Amino acid sequence: MQKKDRKKKSRFGTLLIVLGVLLLAGAAALVIFNKWQSMVAERESAAILEEMEAAMQEEHLHPEEYIPEGNAEEADLNMPTVTIDGYEYIGRITIPCISIDLPVIAEWDDQRLWINPCRYTGNYKTDDMVICAHNLDSHFGGLLGIGIGEKVTFTAVDGTVYHYIISNRETVQPTSIDEMIQNMNNAKEEGGLEDWDLTLFTCHLGGQTRCAVRCLRVEE
Repeated sequence: MQKKDRKKKSRFGTLLIVLGVLLLAGAAALVIFNKWQSMVAERESAAILEEMEAAMQEEHLHPEEYIPEGNAEEADLNMPTVTIDGYEYIGRITIPCISIDLPVIAEWDDQRLWINPCRYTGNYKTDDMVICAHNLDSHFGGLLGIGIGEKVTFTAVDGTVYHYIISNRETVQPTSIDEMIQNMNNAKEEGGLEDWDLTLFTCHLGGQTRCAVRCLRVEE
């Protein structure tokens, strides 16, 4: 009986070792895949930025007007776009401290998010724009540890540059959409949350919560 018990324990121990090795191999493969995916995304973003710059400099360019939902009657709030590879872009987001310089797509969905950061809602002209991206190192992964007071710029495709500083970093539940997008300029009057003019957000590692980085617009 003791001999059989030892054999069972030995087989069980071997099984645990094999499972441990497989888990480590899976984790390593995931890290490698994420790194590869991040490098591919970085190259594609750089190519799109070059195309965007070229399109903006062409004399015959007539950017399509993008009309934000709910503001169709206000022509001065229209956001111009340039179209590259079938997607409309409204500008570029630059965060020097984490080496981010990325084009921003006018609308978001799951497919677009794997290409570049996307406008989730709002408008840079009304200081309530929200931009989302995946937490790849080459996208918004650096936001997870970014410091307060760091500089951010958004450059619209018409060449207008908007300057911001990071004022707050919050953890938001995936279901708390109102908390993510509510215009804090209005909430402040109700004794609500901190004021902000631009929000950048991505998922925390594991995807259970979101990191929302709030920014205030400042003079250059």
